[in-house]
Amino acid sequence: MPCIIVIGASAGGVWPLIELVSALPADLDAAIFIVQHFPTGTRSALCDILNRNGALRSAPPFDGQEILSRRIYVAPPNDHHMVIGHSRVRLVASEKEHSFRPAIDSLFRSAAAAYGSNAIGILLSGLEGDGVAGLQSIQAAGGISIVQDPREARFPGLPMAARTAMKVDYCLPIKAIAALLLFLAVQQRGEREVLQGAAGHFALQSP
Repeated sequence: MPCIIVIGASAGGVWPLIELVSALPADLDAAIFIVQHFPTGTRSALCDILNRNGALRSAPPFDGQEILSRRIYVAPPNDHHMVIGHSRVRLVASEKEHSFRPAIDSLFRSAAAAYGSNAIGILLSGLEGDGVAGLQSIQAAGGISIVQDPREARFPGLPMAARTAMKVDYCLPIKAIAALLLFLAVQQRGEREVLQGAAGHFALQSP
């Protein structure tokens, strides 16, 4: 199972997304999911922007697509919520949340439910509260909660709302968030390798 990283951003979120993605290597052992709020009815060039600035491949998912590491799944605007289950991405045409579709909370809740302690939630620049309850869900499930340092965010309302509602695990500038993700992905991969090695050892020892 790859490391699952879910990212939510609203107003002012594109630039920190570019900075974050540009700092991540092509072999990052993680699957990244992004919900960026856009005005209703607009088209998004976010995937093209991230592909020009980062080594990881960014694309909108299709319903039922397999989750793979070294990929960035960007929620398409307007019509569906992007949620994730065990190994698959789903696009769900349900009601708006916080006046948004896709909503950050929907993505974060699904990550918490499906991946628990393997989920990492990140909130970046924004004005609205969408994503705060979802980040709490990730933390309650044993995952890691991260917010962009409000002093760095163009619109600090979203990370500040998270810090008011909960004790987040990390509040960091974007460059430090990128470095932390590298560490967490490697750490999680090491834990998987140790567990796989132990399972093989016990299988060899069993009668």
